[in-house]
This record gives sequence, structure tokens and C-alpha cells, in this order.
Amino acid sequence: MTATDVRASRRNQRNKALVASWLGTTVEYYDFSIYGLASSVVFAQLFFPHSDPLIGTLLSLSTFAIGFIARPVGAIVFGHFGDRLGRKSTLVATLGLMGVATFAVGLLPTYGQAGSLAPVLLIIARLAQGFSVGGEYGGAILMTVEHADRHERGFRGSLVNTGTSAGLLLANLVFLGVLQLPDDQLLAWGWRLPFLLSAVLVGVGLFVRLSLEESPEFEAVKAGNAVGRLPVVDVFRECGGRVLLVALGILSAGVAFTLATVYSLGYGQTGLGLSKDTMISVLLPATLVIIVCVPLAGKLADRFGARSVFLAGAASLVVLPFAWLALLQTRQYWLMLLGFVLLFIGYSANYGVVPAYFSQVFPARLRFTGMSIGFTVGLIAGNAFAPDIAAYLLHVTGGWLGIAVYMAAMSVVSLIAALFLREPAADTTTPPAPASLVADGSTAGTRGEP
Repeated sequence: MTATDVRASRRNQRNKALVASWLGTTVEYYDFSIYGLASSVVFAQLFFPHSDPLIGTLLSLSTFAIGFIARPVGAIVFGHFGDRLGRKSTLVATLGLMGVATFAVGLLPTYGQAGSLAPVLLIIARLAQGFSVGGEYGGAILMTVEHADRHERGFRGSLVNTGTSAGLLLANLVFLGVLQLPDDQLLAWGWRLPFLLSAVLVGVGLFVRLSLEESPEFEAVKAGNAVGRLPVVDVFRECGGRVLLVALGILSAGVAFTLATVYSLGYGQTGLGLSKDTMISVLLPATLVIIVCVPLAGKLADRFGARSVFLAGAASLVVLPFAWLALLQTRQYWLMLLGFVLLFIGYSANYGVVPAYFSQVFPARLRFTGMSIGFTVGLIAGNAFAPDIAAYLLHVTGGWLGIAVYMAAMSVVSLIAALFLREPAADTTTPPAPASLVADGSTAGTRGEP
């Protein structure tokens, strides 16, 4: 094979890796969003009908949080296999399991059909979702970042993160469609459709992933016999501090995204007296901001450094929650939309550079495990209980200020974490990639380090 052929093959694989990772992230956040929407709008009636309305809503939102409990286990298990057997096979497994779990939610009996068994089955399906997602995101972004040239890792990694808003947008469009059904039809069968439709996305994602080659940096690790027997032990022994800082670093984006996309729908009804359709109609166009601004953040990361852009985004999220919630109080469509736009600009700067930034702080031989565990622990601390915390703060204080302070505090924590989270020195235990993997110069001289 000539050098030109090698370069063409590498370009093709870079693009395939990007598409495969984007689809996986889209599916992940589609599933995340439809479950959050359902838990906010219909699950209380379907699975907890005999509870007090407030308690029923809290129980419904708690099933949303339960999915995060399984994520650390999934991060450890899939991180282990991702660093031992490879990124590709592990990502096929995570996407397949996530698709089965989400599809199963759409087939579940309700409380009226199966009694107490219904919420138990819902929890089991949600745990399976969380287990699979524990390894999905970290592996997905690694496939893109490790296939990409160094000068474009920020941009390509950020494109994967647009899957967040694509999944959110698609979920809201589908859910908005089923919400047009009469209440009796919505509760009888309409709520199932968004979950069942996820099978289409999963099928496309699996088709692309099965045709993808393994990450060049993992191939370099294997070629140098540097694959560890127990990556989870090695990552805590060598990179434990970085795992903790990654977990703290993701708090700002996680809390902002979850409260804006999940909690805001319930808050619109209970706190603002607005219909769920109105809140979704505000949220939907605002998500387009993420699709535009996340790649811009990636471009800036390639020019100024991912860490610098991340710090700027975290700093903005200290202030923007106050503007977002204050503008929601106006109950005026365009002002509420402005609030979402402002919050999502800050979120995009912060979250858009996570793939390039967080992956670079771990050596290639431990990167899947380190990324997955750190990111997942941060999600639990940030995303999982954010809706319940916000609902409690609103109930106790009777106003939005406590919620804004909570969001700002989480952003301060992320800002401080990023001040300490830097790219480490070269990983001398990982050999350089074989010449066949670096014929186009994309990974030459990296020695497998971030």
C-alpha cells in the first residue's frame, strides 16, 4: 500500500470514527432526554399513581437518577475491556445494550397493568441503561480523538458533543409530537413511541461501528505489549487525582444541562404556571445554539488550548444561571428563549472541549478506564440528583434564587478543578505507534501519551 493509500484510508477511518461516535452520543442523549421528559411528564401517573402528586413526581424523577447509580459499574467494566480488548468491540457492546434497555422501557407494563411489578421493571431497565452508558461516552470520544490528527482533536471531539443537542432536539421533537395526543391515548400507548423509535438510531449506529477499525493509539499500546491486566487498579494508582479532578470538572456542564433540559419542564408547570408544550417550544430552538456553539468551542480549543476554553466556559456558568432563571420569571416567550440561549452558550464553551481536554490528561493505555470513571462519577454528582435538588430548593425557599446559587456553586467547583487539571508529562511506558499507523504523520511521536 502506498503512502497516498494509507493517508486516504486514515482519512476514511477518521471520518467513520467521527460518525460512529456522534451517533452513539446522539443515541445516548436521546435516551437520556426521553427518559427525563417522561419522568417529568407522565411516569408519575403511569408507575406511581397512588402517591401524593408531589411525592409521585419526586419518585418518578428518582428513577431518572437511579440510572446514574449503575454508571460507575459500567464505567469500570467497560473501561476494563476498552483498555484491554480495544475501543471498537467495547463500543459495539455498550451501544447494543443501551438500545435493548431503552426499547424495553417502551414495552413495560404500567402500574395499572402489573401493579408493583411495573416500577420494579422500570428501575431494572433504567439500571441497564445506566450500566451501558457508563462506558459509552468515554469510549465514543476516544475513538474520535485517537483517530484524529492532534491539530484537530478539539474540533472533531466537539463535533461528537453536538450529538448531545442532536439527541435532545430529536427527543423533544418526538415527545412534542406524542404530547399532541389526547391524554387518554398518551397515557395508554403514546408515551411508548419515543422509546421504541430508539431502535432505529441504535441500528444505524451499530452498522457504522462494526465497519470501523480499531483506534491507532490502542493498536500502539498492544504492539508495545503495554496493555495492563487490571487497568482500574493502575488508573487509581497512577492517575487517581486526575480521575477526581475530571469528576469535579464535569459538574458545571452536567448540572446546567440537566436542569435546563429536564427540570425546566416541570419547573415551568409548577413554578411558572406554564404548560409543558410552552416550555418545550422554548427549549427546542435554544438547542440549536449548542449545535452551532459547541464546534466553535472546539475550533477555539485547537487554537488556544482546550483547558483555556473550558475555564472560560466554567467561569461563565457561575453567572449565567442567574440570568437564565430571572428571564424565565418574565413568562415572555422571547425573553425565556434568550435565557436558554445565554445558558447554552456558556454550556457549549464548557462542555464542547471536554473530549479533547479530559482525554489528554490520561495515558493511552489507561484512557478508557480513566475517562469513563471520572466522567461517570461527575455525572452522578452533577446530573443524577440535580432535578431533585432543584425541586427541593424551590419547595424550601419558594423561589428560584436558591437554584441559581446551587448551579453557580457547582460551576465554581469545576473552575477550581480545571485550574489543577493539566496535561501530564509524556507517558514513557507506551511505545510509539508502528510506522504503518503513522504513515500520514497523524500519531507519529506521540508515544501514546495524551
